[in-house]
Amino acid sequence: MSSKNIQQPEPGTQEELAQKEELNKKIKEQKILVDELSNLKKNRRVYTQQPNSNIFFLADKGESLSSCKKDLDNMRKEYQDI
Repeated sequence: MSSKNIQQPEPGTQEELAQKEELNKKIKEQKILVDELSNLKKNRRVYTQQPNSNIFFLADKGESLSSCKKDLDNMRKEYQDI
């Protein structure tokens, strides 16, 4: 019999990697959203969707942009903590 050194990943490592990949994907989406909102013309309207529904309400572009930037910063901090 030959002994093979097979290193199996720790149980938490794979879950952590999957979580990190998912968070990275969300960060990329948020960056795109911030860029899109930043490049809108002044006269363009922005709508926000209500959670768990198909209803949209008119929103302030500046408030939406600042909210998205805060979300992006929070996601980046969370990504660094992982």
